[in-house]
Amino acid sequence: MNSIPAQDIKRRGISALDGLLRDGPVHIIKNNRPSYVVLTEAAYAELLDAYRDAASERLRESLADLEAGRTRRYDSADALMQAIDGEEP
Repeated sequence: MNSIPAQDIKRRGISALDGLLRDGPVHIIKNNRPSYVVLTEAAYAELLDAYRDAASERLRESLADLEAGRTRRYDSADALMQAIDGEEP
């Protein structure tokens, strides 16, 4: 895990991250716990693209299920919850 204590950033400034970011995301440690993650702009854009692609794929799959009739309607939220829990009414 590529990390740096928050105190180092406070002491050295944001430039303390420059060298670390070359090796990937940097976890900022605060109170002995990873509290933040810093990414390069390119890594952030890649993450957003992957998120959008995954969301689009889930939507495509849901629409395909709907068109193929692989969906069900439930009369109430309780009926849906029972189906999710495996207790088909």
